[in-house]
Amino acid sequence: MDYRSVANDIYKCIGGRENIVSAAHCATRLRLVIADNAKCSKKELENIDGVKGVFEASGQLQIILGTGTVNKVYDEFIAIAGITAATKEEVKQAATAKQNIFKRMIKTLGDVFVPIIPAIVASGLLMGLLEGLSKMFPAMANSGSYTIIHLFSNAAFVFLPILIGISAARVFGGNIFLGAVIGMIMIHTDLLNAWSVATADSIPTAEAWFGLYSIRLVGYQGHVIPVVIAVWFMSMLEKKLHKIVPEMIDLFVTPLVTVLVTGYCTLTIFGPVFSWVENGVLAGVKTLITMPLGIGSALAGAVYAPTVVAGVHHMYNALEAGMLSADGLDIWMPIATAANVAQGAAALALAVKTKDQKLKGMALPASLSAFLGITEPAIFGVNLRYIKCFVAGCIGGAVGGLVAGITGVGSTAYGITGLFGYLITTDYVWQYTLVIVAAFATAFALSWLFFRDDKSSSEEPEKEQTTEQATEPETEQKFEEHAVYCPVKGNVIPLSEVKDETFASEALGKGVAIVPEEGVVYAPFDGVAEMVFDTKHALGLNNGKGIELLIHVGLNTVELDGRFYETYVNSGDAIKAGQKLLSFDMEGIKNAGYDLTTPVIVTNSDDWSDVRAEKTGNTMVLEKIITVE
Repeated sequence: MDYRSVANDIYKCIGGRENIVSAAHCATRLRLVIADNAKCSKKELENIDGVKGVFEASGQLQIILGTGTVNKVYDEFIAIAGITAATKEEVKQAATAKQNIFKRMIKTLGDVFVPIIPAIVASGLLMGLLEGLSKMFPAMANSGSYTIIHLFSNAAFVFLPILIGISAARVFGGNIFLGAVIGMIMIHTDLLNAWSVATADSIPTAEAWFGLYSIRLVGYQGHVIPVVIAVWFMSMLEKKLHKIVPEMIDLFVTPLVTVLVTGYCTLTIFGPVFSWVENGVLAGVKTLITMPLGIGSALAGAVYAPTVVAGVHHMYNALEAGMLSADGLDIWMPIATAANVAQGAAALALAVKTKDQKLKGMALPASLSAFLGITEPAIFGVNLRYIKCFVAGCIGGAVGGLVAGITGVGSTAYGITGLFGYLITTDYVWQYTLVIVAAFATAFALSWLFFRDDKSSSEEPEKEQTTEQATEPETEQKFEEHAVYCPVKGNVIPLSEVKDETFASEALGKGVAIVPEEGVVYAPFDGVAEMVFDTKHALGLNNGKGIELLIHVGLNTVELDGRFYETYVNSGDAIKAGQKLLSFDMEGIKNAGYDLTTPVIVTNSDDWSDVRAEKTGNTMVLEKIITVE
């Protein structure tokens, strides 16, 4: 590849030097922040030789070039553009600054609530399973085990302000333990429990701000936005104090003043004001999606997928957390399920109807992934490329949302949709089934009608046959040399289940992904470590027999800039199967809010007639997981 020519073509397609705000690269993608997207020709970018895909995410224009290529194109690009190389964090900050205030607020909410989803899911599943089992076996409700498990099944909801306080402090750059303290203050046992207000004989009050007014001494169980606002204030105050308080007394003065000022303002200002605002928002949303005849829920089901495309769907996490805390029932989750299932059904119709084997191979697993609640592969990898299929999915989401609104179905947790949603909708099984069936049938039928297959059905088999004939003798002689062995102990899953559209759509090549059980990467074959990335999160390997491999530890972990990673080889080093190449701190990466799923990809899949997964499920290091032919 002529890297300079590729870089020059990209430079021309994005509008030249004056249109570039910042540029960096990760293991596979050139990440650009563009001043004016209207001056950028996405279609021309996709047609550049060597470019495997182009998409926009988080305010960045991301051009997929692949491991071993992106860094060389990047070097030429910054030379042509005459700009200074930026770090990934600088590009991220530039992209965030470029977004409007609404998107920045939505992203912040997502950053706060996404990391605590596992806790909500755990509690919600326990609540749902307990309720379902107690209906099947009524005597179980009187057992000691039921009492014990029920005790902690709602723990995440009872102490939700503490979880939010910790997560928000991490996002806003404050001390996470001080964030936890602010959450504790808001649900302190000296305050009247918010859920007991309706039955209380009297509500205690206290004068605030030198007697200017009185506040009710009621806790904030069931509220989420006041906690976020309070911890944002706390973080800003703490950082300001760190700058002005002398270092000798900073350890004592800063925490004391931070908690004192923030706690008082929280109980007297932030809590009363923003709980009133939050109650109004929740009431408005509930009014919308419970409108007569399901009109509002149908509208919500229609717009859900477009908000995923826009990257603002994480705002629903705060909404659902508020619903669960206030009423114990999330009526938004079934609407999200309708939208997700509908996009999967639209992709499935395309997969069944198309004669293009490559498209079929991408659309089928993407649709199955959507039925399990992961829609990015179906939306970004398939439906948006065939926009009528995406529209069919939106209409299916509207019909499913309509059914959800009419039946009043709800869940005991958020963070799970699709078929797994049955675990948290145990009181509404038949209603939930109607939602899924209505969304699926509508989207499948419309997508089938809308989609037109323009590709010749005879073209692809001829290409496959030629490749097979060319590689058959070599494959016969060196079968084991054309294998990739498991580099990480863990659970092997299909790429289609990866929550990143670039990997899931196989734009970078075929392979598998591993959900790690331990934080060590071993060499999957004898060969060379062609590229050890400076951010340490990814490795480019070559076995010397034609297999080019990318091991990418975690999703979007380039943003960690090497934190939590340690490498034991350098670029160009020879490697032996089983050799320790890299280690990573699993807990540190998880606590930083990143998904540890590790794609293992044959980046030159197009050079081979077949790249297939040998095994899914629990796998030990150096078990064969990929065969290349």
